Amino acid sequence: MIYSFKKNNSRLTPQSFNKYNSRYHMKTSLKNAYLLAVLMILPVFAGAQHSKYFPPADPAVQEKLKEWGDFKFGLLMHWGPYSQWGVVESWSLCPEDEDWCKRRGPYAADYFTYRNAYEKLQLTFNPIKFNPAKWANAAKDAGMRYVIFTTKHHDGFCMFDTKQTDYKITSTKCPYSVSPRADVTREIFDAFRAKGMWVGAYFSKPDWHCSDYWDPYFPPKDRFQNYDISKYPEKWERYKKFTYDQIQELVKNYGKVDILWLDGGWVELKKTLTATGEVKPMELNIDMAEVARMARTYQPGLIVVDRAVEGPNQNYLTPEQSLPDTILSYPWETCMTMGDSWSYVPNDNYKSTLVLIRTLCTVVSRGGNYLLNIGPGPDGDWDTVAYQRLKEIGAWMNINSEAIYGSKPGFVPKEKGLLTTIGKNGELYFIVLAESAEAGLPAEINCDVPSTVKINSLSILGNDSQLKWKLDAGKLKISIPEALQKQPPCRYAWVFRAR
Repeated sequence: MIYSFKKNNSRLTPQSFNKYNSRYHMKTSLKNAYLLAVLMILPVFAGAQHSKYFPPADPAVQEKLKEWGDFKFGLLMHWGPYSQWGVVESWSLCPEDEDWCKRRGPYAADYFTYRNAYEKLQLTFNPIKFNPAKWANAAKDAGMRYVIFTTKHHDGFCMFDTKQTDYKITSTKCPYSVSPRADVTREIFDAFRAKGMWVGAYFSKPDWHCSDYWDPYFPPKDRFQNYDISKYPEKWERYKKFTYDQIQELVKNYGKVDILWLDGGWVELKKTLTATGEVKPMELNIDMAEVARMARTYQPGLIVVDRAVEGPNQNYLTPEQSLPDTILSYPWETCMTMGDSWSYVPNDNYKSTLVLIRTLCTVVSRGGNYLLNIGPGPDGDWDTVAYQRLKEIGAWMNINSEAIYGSKPGFVPKEKGLLTTIGKNGELYFIVLAESAEAGLPAEINCDVPSTVKINSLSILGNDSQLKWKLDAGKLKISIPEALQKQPPCRYAWVFRAR
């Protein structure tokens, strides 16, 4: 399929655009690959994330939040017309001088030329391989229990059939609008619900396409609205209504929605921070209390995640691309990419199954959920590597999931490569992380345990071999038979159950 653009009478395709983009990724992916792998393994917590938690008062939300906390593993998908260029989602439109949102490609030299070409991606977006049942099957088989889908990112392009704007996938301007599956949000939600999974709507509070957020009369300077709200209050009031109406469409017209996942935390109540940490005293108030109240009239018990905005509308916290080094007492979910990018990038550097399983186990042992992101491509499908990673995670989960689902944090061992969780019936699980994808079990496992730990029996999940073990004065020693060392029940990590 050929997607063409014109500039100086020359014909350009997304493939030729990606030629520019791929040079950058080729240069950076190798040096970033090792660093990212290390970051995914080491317990690192982003200090910039808000850490103050306000428990919800609504009993229905409390109950739903408890059920969500038992799921442990979910899928996030960033998808939009930007996938045709293989660039960072939305952020190349943002005129902030940061390398990660830098414009690249043949239009990069002039901002307005670039923005015009970016917005015309709507005219060529035609993901004819879109098959949400295929995604739902792969996610379910991997052990995922819920999905969060980007109904709208910061660029304002709507992946649902909103009535508030024509900048959407169901517009006649978009070639995919003729497909019976054009309302991809509805199709995705239906496919995942059919597998018994929860669905969540990612929605960006800032909308860089809306003229009441970025007024076309003024050039944008950063991620914030580009006009003085005190001077043009009527614009902001229209924007508040626009946002309210779109969220109402999602919670009213798309069946059962379990999570409303709001991004763009700089749109908040009384003040906001710039990228450099400067406090801006702006009233970016969209009346989140009223938005949440309205949403729950259609979706009782709805979990609302107003990301990075401390207060009662952030029902769980969302550290991004980071792991805490200790157990956290409040509900939280770390969102991380399977590749280097949130959005689709050709030949992206996908993390190994070893790293993904280590991350899942670490997140769960600290009391959180793991939301793993995969960016669909412009044709409407995932990279084959993503399917392979999920298949391998699923094989591991088939053996070891009892240490994951519904578990609580155990204790944090001082020994490297050891994690613990507590099962639904009080079992203590020791998770031994493999040093490499091909590593076998060590001959001996040693762990200092709290004095309160009592063990009557100990076994390894996925194998009936008899194990020799000893617990004495807070020191646990497990001896592994030679045959089990060479042929362990699975790869990547092994789980021992103590009762």
